[in-house]
Amino acid sequence: MAIDPTENPIDLFNAWFDEAQRSEPDNPNAMALATVGPGGAPSIRMVLLKGVDDGGFVFYTNLESRKGVELLANGPAALCFHWKSLRRQVRVEGPATLVSDEEADAYFASRPRGSQIGAWASAQSRPMSSKADLLKDVAAYTAKFGIGRVPRPPHWSGFRITPERLEFWRDGQFRLHDRLIYLRDGGGWSTQTLYP
Repeated sequence: MAIDPTENPIDLFNAWFDEAQRSEPDNPNAMALATVGPGGAPSIRMVLLKGVDDGGFVFYTNLESRKGVELLANGPAALCFHWKSLRRQVRVEGPATLVSDEEADAYFASRPRGSQIGAWASAQSRPMSSKADLLKDVAAYTAKFGIGRVPRPPHWSGFRITPERLEFWRDGQFRLHDRLIYLRDGGGWSTQTLYP
């Protein structure tokens, strides 16, 4: 049975994501994020989806990390969700833009205090001589902020991937998979069914 398209692909994504939240044993919001580095070299890693709406898919990171630097320099990105328990995946491609300061502040304030301190202490993606150095920095920032509010570091924010192409894939018997793509078409979407 083919995948029934919805008018808006975000509605279909949300329906699949709701099922994944009920069936996946761990981190149904995990997604592979692919970026483009200098010279066009690809780079991929797992991140966690923290929000989705008609504007796109949001995650947060250190802007000085490899992914942060690559997204700020090269813009386009791709995401892939794989829900093994459902035998489904969703691929997303589009430009990356920074979320607003208000969005980043609100999400940062919702994080556990230890994660807030860690955002200050970790020079993410850069060489570390020993774990003791990181723990020393965690202790220093813990003392600096005491029991007060931990502000969002200037080097920490979020990105929104605005989809221009989404592909919904569902496993089929004998590798006769279902594939449905959405392509941004002006203010709306066009759909195509692909061979497996």
